[in-house]
Amino acid sequence: MLGETHDILHEFPNLEETIRNLHHNDPEFANLMETHDSLDSEIRQLEELNQPIDDFKMEEMKKTRALLKDQIYQYLRDNP
Repeated sequence: MLGETHDILHEFPNLEETIRNLHHNDPEFANLMETHDSLDSEIRQLEELNQPIDDFKMEEMKKTRALLKDQIYQYLRDNP
């Protein structure tokens, strides 16, 4: 859905405490999360403002966001 929020705290609300702890204490996790959330924000802005962008580029951005989300989820599973 256009403009839907996919930031990490919205994606994993049941892991909010773990996410906040890792974001504060683990620079690698913080970098992954900030990269994901920044990309998510960019995608939402492009969708909401109907900015002209190549469909291939948009799909690549969404695939990258999904890959980052998978990496973050794995990180959360490995660091409860």
